Amino acid sequence: MKKIFYLLLLTFGSLHVFAYSQDTVHVISHDETTVVTNPKKGENSYTNWAVFPDKDEAIRQIILNITFACPDGMRCADWDYVDHITLKRAGGKNGESLDYEIARMLTPYGGAFGKDWAFEWEVDVTDFSLLLRDSVEIEYKHTGYEPNEDRGWKVTVDFEVIKGPPVMEPVSITKVYQGAYRYGDPENPIGEALKATTISTDKGAVMGRFRVIQTGHGMDSPDGCGEFCNKYRDFYLDGKLVSSRQMWKQCGNNPLYPQAGTWIFDRANWCPGDLIQPDIYDFPLAAPTHTVQLQMEDYVSPKPSANELIAAYVIQYKPYQEKRDVSLQDIIIPSKKAVYSRVNPAAFGPTIVIKNNGSAPLESLDIEHGSKGNKPQTFTWSGKLLPGETDTVTMDGTIPQAGPLTYQINLTKPNGKKDGYQADNLLSSSYEAVPVHNQQLVLYTKTNHAAEENGYTITNAAGEVVFERVAGAFAADSIYKDSLHLPNGAYRLHFTDRGNDGLEFWFKTKAGRGKVILLNDKAQIVKSFEADFGSEISYDFRVGESPSPIDDSEISLGVFPTRAENFTTFDYLSNSPEKVTIKLVKDPSGEVVEEHTYRDLKEGTFTLDLTRYPKSRYFFQVFVQGEMIYNKRLRVKE
Repeated sequence: MKKIFYLLLLTFGSLHVFAYSQDTVHVISHDETTVVTNPKKGENSYTNWAVFPDKDEAIRQIILNITFACPDGMRCADWDYVDHITLKRAGGKNGESLDYEIARMLTPYGGAFGKDWAFEWEVDVTDFSLLLRDSVEIEYKHTGYEPNEDRGWKVTVDFEVIKGPPVMEPVSITKVYQGAYRYGDPENPIGEALKATTISTDKGAVMGRFRVIQTGHGMDSPDGCGEFCNKYRDFYLDGKLVSSRQMWKQCGNNPLYPQAGTWIFDRANWCPGDLIQPDIYDFPLAAPTHTVQLQMEDYVSPKPSANELIAAYVIQYKPYQEKRDVSLQDIIIPSKKAVYSRVNPAAFGPTIVIKNNGSAPLESLDIEHGSKGNKPQTFTWSGKLLPGETDTVTMDGTIPQAGPLTYQINLTKPNGKKDGYQADNLLSSSYEAVPVHNQQLVLYTKTNHAAEENGYTITNAAGEVVFERVAGAFAADSIYKDSLHLPNGAYRLHFTDRGNDGLEFWFKTKAGRGKVILLNDKAQIVKSFEADFGSEISYDFRVGESPSPIDDSEISLGVFPTRAENFTTFDYLSNSPEKVTIKLVKDPSGEVVEEHTYRDLKEGTFTLDLTRYPKSRYFFQVFVQGEMIYNKRLRVKE
């Protein structure tokens, strides 16, 4: 169960998830806008007007969808910069100036993304529904100093507005904090800057919501604050401590992987390629006034450079409109959403997010689920969700792998009664089928120097482990060929790395490179896994009579080290001989400084001599039959 004062992720709708019986409009403030840095200022603003529903229209929910892609005629940008999405003005050009940061994006390390790469994130911004009305000025501010002539992002900012009666009617919004707060500076203590704010209770309001976005930045000595130091933050209500949490986020399971930089490194409440989810603290408005305050863990640096970027607001609400009201927030499995790509396609274990939007605790719920058009299964959930809380629910059963490939979920009978608002109880998600393999398989594992970090399980749809190697069972720099004899059915391979750095990571050259490949009984590749995977690999498949055709695009290849002084090694394994070309391309000029072509390459290992090249960055590119299939950043003598 996820309590309301912890990180609250509310998602709803996408290109691949469909809601029923709700009127939805998309308000796009930035439509494939090319975004680049301004190196002279360190920030670049892109401001547009957008027209939202008028103030008299009822709004149920607003989801902010942000899509990144590589710009036309340019490559994706390199660095993990902070981008701010801000509501600048409401009510037209002569309207109120607000400057409310409603969302924050941390850009990915995109230097090695292909030209067709794209990714979408989402965050619930319903708390700003009072202001997202009529003509609104939205600013997308991109920070950073990298070159802007040949790299950037193509950004779409899409507000998905779902009409309908609000769960609670908002009354007012008060800005509490917004800005960069020095951390660790004895001359400017953060405790003095983060002062308590008094909130006067508005007429008709019964609940306050303290909504916070916070990320740590800077690199002081010796702790690496604020980006790389794990510190706690306290929330005080009326002078009393009500919640404390570590301002820290693990990044090895980032759904956007691999990236060109240090994407696996844990950070101060953010990861590269990450749309920040807010912290939500709900509290009753039981007095004429209340005070709210954030305080950071005591910390002083001899060389302070850290900043805590904080945007915090109190939204006052009228009472919940319904006593019993549950909503289906999202379908995680099965799904085509990019943010759930690590666990999809899936063969079993439908997984959803539910939320209690009623004033009474939710203690039971029936969940109807199954392939659209077929008779559903019913799963009975039980627990205790207080108003505003969410829960992630995983159900038993396999996911149909034939037919329309559309999975439908319907929530019924909260606490055994009729739901007060049923329009958000039903969602449908399109998905992809998992591959089918033969009963005889081989899991090929080549370990790196840190083999003690690795292990794996193969689990069937009943949750039974049918094969495993526990962490510590692998020896370093060794090859394992585990024969798997599996009866017909659905399975999940879960390969883990306790170091959260995969089987290769460019920054950890001394750890070496390993790889994982799933082969059939004819030694053909049925699935080659990315070695730079961070913390885990999840792969679902079925074993059956009609195995999926062998895909010639399943190729195992890599170059390592990618942070090299003198030499690097390229290895290649495919199912059929092809014309393969490798190129070493200088960044940023695009000059090809070295090129080799192999006419009928099926398997091989090649060493490249880099001693004649000066200190620089390059791209190591691999082409099969003229099509680029691999693009890796190579740092020489850096």
